Amino acid sequence: MRPDKLTYGNYKIPIPKEFEEVFSHFYFAENNSEIPITKTLLPSFQTIMVFNFGTQAFLISKQKIKIKVDKCIVLGPIKSSFEYCLPPGSSILVVNFKDDAFYRFFGKACLSDHFPVHPDEAMEENCFTHLRLQLNNIAKVEEKVNHILNFCKPYLNQQDTTSSLLANFQSNAINPIKSIAEKVKQSERNIQLIHKKHFGFSAKEINRYHRFLKAIELIQQIDFTEEKINWFDIINHCGYYDQSQLIHDFRHFINLSPKNYIKFQQDICQATSK
Repeated sequence: MRPDKLTYGNYKIPIPKEFEEVFSHFYFAENNSEIPITKTLLPSFQTIMVFNFGTQAFLISKQKIKIKVDKCIVLGPIKSSFEYCLPPGSSILVVNFKDDAFYRFFGKACLSDHFPVHPDEAMEENCFTHLRLQLNNIAKVEEKVNHILNFCKPYLNQQDTTSSLLANFQSNAINPIKSIAEKVKQSERNIQLIHKKHFGFSAKEINRYHRFLKAIELIQQIDFTEEKINWFDIINHCGYYDQSQLIHDFRHFINLSPKNYIKFQQDICQATSK
């Protein structure tokens, strides 16, 4: 939803084909209302760069620690949900990096267990401080996006062959680390290290996340007004050992129990059916 003059609005901006292997999308949000707006950012395992152009926004950790978003920060990979707050007069533009794209820019992966950092701290020059100043003088959001895309071209390195194989591995039935290690004639340990170094997370972590997404997709297919969820079907279909492992993943990724998540979904269904 594009923002009106006296409302809160947000929308995604698609990526040109030239950059589809680098960014998934851009996201813009602006609060023109008179009250602070708090939203939840769900896990994506993507690294994000946030440009702030208005009133200072905030990220809120699970421990309820407020992290100021002054002009520009980098955060990720996003492995669990957290809240962000946009006070009246705030405006943010979020760049979403795909796979190993952050490594291709900065030569290192961002680590989610560290506090957000300014991107200039990862570079040998203060180029992002200058970029933020340039963006602040551009009125239209789409023109800001185009400026960022043009700016990034000289800094983007070619994707490593092993990273490309890891990013494009499709089979759920085969261990990607073992398969790629055999293909490039390297040890599995070395492929694991490359995965962590280039992506910022391990193959085990992303497999766990994909398993959780599969469970969410199955739950969302259920018509809660007519049927009840069969948790054993979800557990078996997604490859969980037992119900406690499923519950642990729900709390880990979205800070909700499966029961509370279902209640939330039921409330949505009831509200939309009225």
